[in-house]
Amino acid sequence: MAKPDGGSANDIVIDALNVTLTLSGAAGPVEILKGVDLSLRAGGSVAVLGPSGSGKSSLMAVLSGLERATSGTIRVAGAEFGSLSEDQLARARRGRIGIVLQAFHLLPTMTALENVAVPLELSGASDAFERAEAELRAVGLGHRLTHYPAQLSGGEQQRVAIARATAPGPAILFADEPTGNLDGTTGHEIIDLLFDRQAAQGTTLLLVTHDPEVAVRCARIVEMKDGRIISDRERAS
Repeated sequence: MAKPDGGSANDIVIDALNVTLTLSGAAGPVEILKGVDLSLRAGGSVAVLGPSGSGKSSLMAVLSGLERATSGTIRVAGAEFGSLSEDQLARARRGRIGIVLQAFHLLPTMTALENVAVPLELSGASDAFERAEAELRAVGLGHRLTHYPAQLSGGEQQRVAIARATAPGPAILFADEPTGNLDGTTGHEIIDLLFDRQAAQGTTLLLVTHDPEVAVRCARIVEMKDGRIISDRERAS
């Protein structure tokens, strides 16, 4: 399949070739991804669109290093994921990749500031709390720094999750159904925020969604069905 987001080799931040994913099921092995090819250029925005069960979240999982592909090659931000050990993979993700999920996954015993700062601190940042505060202010939560997740609305919790993902300045930002737990108005605000942070940092954004209205916010739309890419197109400007 043609890759409209092509470019010079130096521009490519994700390059996946013939990627498969097979998982064990009650009735035997289940093919989730069936030979996916995908390249993403630095700084672009790409929506992976498809219904539930199409393989879009699984594709994001293998591209972000959360899941290992069964076969194929995956090169992300200069790292060859298939050849890395678990520890090496964790180090390769650190600083290169930010991930925002439908569930916020905030630690309930930590404040908003701590939820963003502690991962930075664990990765060796000496200015973790300063960077965390700056990012929380950038997502509109300067007045919620000392609040715990239970004291925040769903939209505010997702803003904390976005700040946690973007504070390291990753080359790639993955977002998997980031508005799935939010009402329509709050969801639109979160999508606006994702694109604002992407533009501010020059990050590559890969956005997984089942919603065509969300997908059209991206410059490129990759559509999946039954574990395969069935359409790959630039959005008409």
